[in-house]
Amino acid sequence: MKRTRLSLWYLFGYLAFGGVGLLFAPELSLKLLGGAPDDPWLIARLLGMVMIGLAIIVLEVRQLPIEPMYPVTLHVRAVFLAIMIGLYVQTRATMVLVLLGIVGLGFVLTGTSYLGDRRRGRA
Repeated sequence: MKRTRLSLWYLFGYLAFGGVGLLFAPELSLKLLGGAPDDPWLIARLLGMVMIGLAIIVLEVRQLPIEPMYPVTLHVRAVFLAIMIGLYVQTRATMVLVLLGIVGLGFVLTGTSYLGDRRRGRA
């Protein structure tokens, strides 16, 4: 599962950098994501904290490696994508669309890598 492990660097990267950005510079981070200026900074900082926590978990899954967790990362992101699609339909918020693209790209990278690795029988 070498390619799948490699694809998890993307997931770790956007969680870690996004989390640090939202925690320490929420106004700038929300602006870069296309958020409205009145989005609450406290919520952004709490989201940043959670993203850093998830990044640490993903890093450990990638480092150890815990191969049974690879599909779990896909399942979680599939749920996130479904929720974000619903939120976008409701709000038409640019930030949701940007996040949909970021998470969607990671989902595609990990998904195609995982399927390719399984087809090749790599461990």
